[in-house]
Amino acid sequence: MALTIVDKELESIQLSAEIRKKALRKAKEGYVMALLEVGEITSGRAAKILDISRIEVIEMMNKWGISIFDDSQSLEELHQEVEQAALILNQQIS
Repeated sequence: MALTIVDKELESIQLSAEIRKKALRKAKEGYVMALLEVGEITSGRAAKILDISRIEVIEMMNKWGISIFDDSQSLEELHQEVEQAALILNQQIS
C-alpha cells in the first residue's frame, strides 16, 4: 500500500527533481521514525524500508530522540532479557 499525501499548499510548490527527491526521502525517514517510536515496526524493518544498516537506523533514532530500549520494561524484565541473551551467546560460542 502506497502512502499518499494530499495537501494543496504542498502541491503548489514547484521543486526541482533533486529537491523533490530529497524532500521525499526526509518525509519517508520521518514517517519510519514515527512508526519506530510507537513500536509499530522494529529497527530491522526500518533498516529494510530505508535501505540502510541497523546501525544507521540506531544513529538516526538518536538524532530523532527515540530510545532504542523499550521504556515500558521494568528493570527486572530488562535484566531477564540480558540474562537470556547472554545464555544464547554462550551456547553459540560453546
